[in-house]
Amino acid sequence: MDLETARQYALSKKATTEGFPFDDKALVFKVLEKMFAVMSLERLPTSMNLKCDPERVFELREQYPESVLPAWHMNKTHWNSIVLESELSDKLIRELIDHSYDLVVAKMTKKMRAELEAM
Repeated sequence: MDLETARQYALSKKATTEGFPFDDKALVFKVLEKMFAVMSLERLPTSMNLKCDPERVFELREQYPESVLPAWHMNKTHWNSIVLESELSDKLIRELIDHSYDLVVAKMTKKMRAELEAM
């Protein structure tokens, strides 16, 4: 999957915004101000950091050692760095973006989830 396709898919998620809160090289995707993805615009190969269930984090790294890596500058237990243009299918990348988004939404307060559902 190329960078723009991944970007557009992440933006298609409900109440998602993008921005550069850290610098001009890390594009951050948030749902109601909660970060669920970070896309590196400078590092090659192009990658996207995604939140992941801790049990699945290591399973994915073992299954795809060249394409799923510990996320750079993130908690290595909860975040993976996904190489976008790699052996990973577009379907799997979309699934991992969905998984990250869903994990963040699940941790939101009841009030925030109600706000999201009302949108």
